[in-house]
Amino acid sequence: MRRRPRPRARQPRDPAMTDPLTLRMTAGEAIAREAGALARDYFLNRSTLEVSFKGHQDYLTEADVAVENLIRGRLAELFSGDTVIGEEGGGEDSERVWVIDPIDGTANFARGEHHFAVSIAYIHEGRMALGFIYEPMTHALYCARRGRGATLDGKPIRVSDTRELDHARVELPYSRTLPIEEHAETLISVVRAGCEVRLPGSAALGLARVADGRLDAYVARSHNPWDVLAGLLLVQEAGGVINDFLAGGGVTRRHPVFAAAAGIAPAMAALMKIELTLA
Repeated sequence: MRRRPRPRARQPRDPAMTDPLTLRMTAGEAIAREAGALARDYFLNRSTLEVSFKGHQDYLTEADVAVENLIRGRLAELFSGDTVIGEEGGGEDSERVWVIDPIDGTANFARGEHHFAVSIAYIHEGRMALGFIYEPMTHALYCARRGRGATLDGKPIRVSDTRELDHARVELPYSRTLPIEEHAETLISVVRAGCEVRLPGSAALGLARVADGRLDAYVARSHNPWDVLAGLLLVQEAGGVINDFLAGGGVTRRHPVFAAAAGIAPAMAALMKIELTLA
C-alpha cells in the first residue's frame, strides 16, 4: 500500500514584506539616500551650476530640478498609483501622496554652505504617515513612521527635556508673506523671554534638530508643506508637540508651523500667541 505524500507545510508569509507602508518606508529611505547623493555631486561641482531666482531671495538651481526628477521617477516606478507634490514641479493631492523638497536650504546650497537636505513625506488618507530627511554632506538619515518612533541613522531619537524658555534654543524664520513689523515684535518677545534664536536656513533640518534634541523649538508663521511635513512627523514621533499643519487645506496651502519639546510647548505657544490644534 502506497502512502500518500504528506502535504508540504506552507511557508508563513511575512506581513512586513507585503505591508504597503513598510514597502514605502524601505523605498523612501533608499530614494532619500540616492537623491542626496545626487545633490551632493551637484554641490561639489557647483562652480558650473546654473543658479536663478524664483522670487526675492528664493533660489533655484538646476540641481533642485534634477533631484526632484530623480525622486519622481523612482516613486513612479515603484508606486504608480501614488501622486507626488514637489516644490519645483507641483502636483496633485490624493489619498496616497508624496510631498517632496529636493533641496531644502537652496540658498545655503548655492552659496557653498553645507546646511541643506532632501525632504520626503508620505501622506496617507490625509495623515502624515512617513517622513525622511537626508543631509547629504554628513550622510545623516532621519526617518519617522507614524506610531513607530523616529530615528537618526537607525537609532531612536527624542526631543530635549528642556522645561524653561530661558534655557531654550529656537529657530524663528521670517516669512515674506507677512509684515516685517509682526516678525520683529515676535522676535523681541522671544529674546526677552531668554531664548537663544537661530536661523540656519533649512526648515527640514531645523525640525530634524528639534526631533533629536539639538533645538528646542521651531516656529514659523507660514511655510509650504514640502518644507516641513517630514520634519513635523519626526518631531511628533520623537515625543514633541506639533500643530496640525494639514488641518484646513491639507497639502495644497501654506500654513503656520509649530514644533517644540514637550516641556516648553505650552509656554512657547503662549509666547507666540498660537492656539495649538494638535496633530
